[in-house]
Amino acid sequence: MATRREARERALSLAYECEQRDVSVEQVLADLPVAPDPYATQLAEGAESHHHEIDALLRKYSEHWALERMPVIDRALLRIGVYELAYVPDVPTAAAITEAVELAKQYSTKDSGRFVNALLSRIAEEVRA
Repeated sequence: MATRREARERALSLAYECEQRDVSVEQVLADLPVAPDPYATQLAEGAESHHHEIDALLRKYSEHWALERMPVIDRALLRIGVYELAYVPDVPTAAAITEAVELAKQYSTKDSGRFVNALLSRIAEEVRA
């Protein structure tokens, strides 16, 4: 069983693949020879199933950034992070934000960590109030 950090990283790769191929998480999972960790699957499927609510929050709190203009990795991380904050109450707020920030620093632009941190922090104030 993977750690939650590894599961988040795998969920990011699933979400990224879905967006690049323009397919659902279900389709990506069906093509895999081995199923990912259950938590990775939960994150990817959860972010997808709550896509409209999550994107509404991202649009509400992102300042000067259209969702469509965000780097694909940032958008995927933000969706997963918002899903954890809004729909997985046993995940500590700091853990969800910190993990998303670390993955943004590792896989996206040099400014992505700060951007992801600021946006998820603002959203956390609403969904975890």
